[in-house]
Amino acid sequence: MKKILFIIVSVCAIFTACKIDEPDKNLHRVVFDPGNLKFISTSLNTTKETSSALYGNKEALQSLQSEIHQPKPDSELKLVTWKYHENPQYIGGTITGELLSVETLKTDKNGKIFYQIQNSSEKENNQFNKEERIKYIMSYKPVVRP
Repeated sequence: MKKILFIIVSVCAIFTACKIDEPDKNLHRVVFDPGNLKFISTSLNTTKETSSALYGNKEALQSLQSEIHQPKPDSELKLVTWKYHENPQYIGGTITGELLSVETLKTDKNGKIFYQIQNSSEKENNQFNKEERIKYIMSYKPVVRP
């Protein structure tokens, strides 16, 4: 009787312990390719559950390191924003998900600033002022790496 009970408990334990998790097939992740731009900084917005990464060229990095906070000629910055969600493989971790927007800030040789936003909805585009977004992007502090 003990052997039968042991076998039943063992079989039940095996079937309940062998749960196979499939990856979230509904998750649409887009990998952003910064091209020749280098990573500068990152930020999280816990209220909107978004994470952003700022990429730029050498001139843009020098602009952010200066106290003036004005883009130098030939600067190029891209602020990439993703929706983040819980990482199913690690408790307490988050990973990027849907690409929400790519904001591009460029200056020509004369220092004229061009701003463009991609992958953002019309509703979001009407909610902000371009000048405010330029100031926000220029307020990023570069990450200091050893």
